Amino acid sequence: MDEERGGTWFGFGFCGFGQVLGAGLGRQVHSPEPLRTPGGSLDVCRVSASWSYTALVTRGGRVQLSGAAGGAAGGCTDAWASEELLVLLRAGQGAGAELQAWAPGSALRGEPLWVQAVQEAEPGPSRDETQAGPLPLLPCAHAYVSPRPPFYRPLAPTLRARRLELGAEHALLLGAAGQVFSWGAGRHGQLGHGTLEPEPEPRLLEALQGLPMAEVAAGGWHSVCLSETGDIYIWGWNESGQLALPTKSLADDGKTTAGEASGLDEDGSEVKRVSAGEDGAPAPFIAVQPFPALLDLSPGSEAVKVSCGSRHTAVLTRTGELYTWGWGKYGQLGHKDTTSLDRPCRVEYFVDKQLQVKTVSCGPWNTYVYAVEKKS
Repeated sequence: MDEERGGTWFGFGFCGFGQVLGAGLGRQVHSPEPLRTPGGSLDVCRVSASWSYTALVTRGGRVQLSGAAGGAAGGCTDAWASEELLVLLRAGQGAGAELQAWAPGSALRGEPLWVQAVQEAEPGPSRDETQAGPLPLLPCAHAYVSPRPPFYRPLAPTLRARRLELGAEHALLLGAAGQVFSWGAGRHGQLGHGTLEPEPEPRLLEALQGLPMAEVAAGGWHSVCLSETGDIYIWGWNESGQLALPTKSLADDGKTTAGEASGLDEDGSEVKRVSAGEDGAPAPFIAVQPFPALLDLSPGSEAVKVSCGSRHTAVLTRTGELYTWGWGKYGQLGHKDTTSLDRPCRVEYFVDKQLQVKTVSCGPWNTYVYAVEKKS
């Protein structure tokens, strides 16, 4: 994700392969620490994190890898990291660009696995003012790159993509008019269509029709989108509380014991109920939420950016506060511990340091944040 000058990048969570996460001591960082970039200070504008390595892109067009994969290259405008592929977008001939896919272990030496010329979206009265988002969506906004063959995947021109996000088994697309489409595997409800069935082609989320969205994010098996008015909609797998809905696994960690039964709630969500509460009514635990659910963050908060890890979620508010929840085993929530949470919790580090968060970018098991000093 891109950001303005004058601030600092921070990292927290898993760094078992030596990824650039603060001091990088041990296998995890539990609280935000300034990044210590390879070779000293780098003017980083974008971070893309995979499980075992991280790609840093500088404003000067240099990409630097950190972790299980190393190496550096110049002439880059964007990078997208996955375990299968490292994808670089490099300046090409004329107005176009060149897409290169590398094996992460290649250290960016030799020849890429494949190369594809890509064109910028053509300006004109028919083009929406909104620009296409970063990789894996290509600048032409009519194709995207996948970590598995076929690597280059065209989109129907009628979709007019603004942003595209890939989860472990599904994809989310934000259209130019704020519509959301999803496709791929659906066994954890991550597609949001009310079933657990797969979708081979992009399908409009009917539950969100009439609600223009501004942001989308795909976790491993969950999905989040933000409306233009700052509301949060979330759905999919809730095994670690990544939907900010009550989850049995966290109740069990708290030594909650009771008899349980399973079934489907009225909205189709898979619910496990255990005996709890003074009135004797069963308390619901949400395992799978196959429809978008509206999430209340905090009174008066307006969400403007969202990013998802494998099983955690991070949301940024208009006032520059960061909230995280979900799986926290490696400190990726930034709350100075390894606790998992099924409710949004503000990362107090940035409040205490008088920092305003501008961007958040989650890797599968870690989180990167760009923050600036608050104006007095």
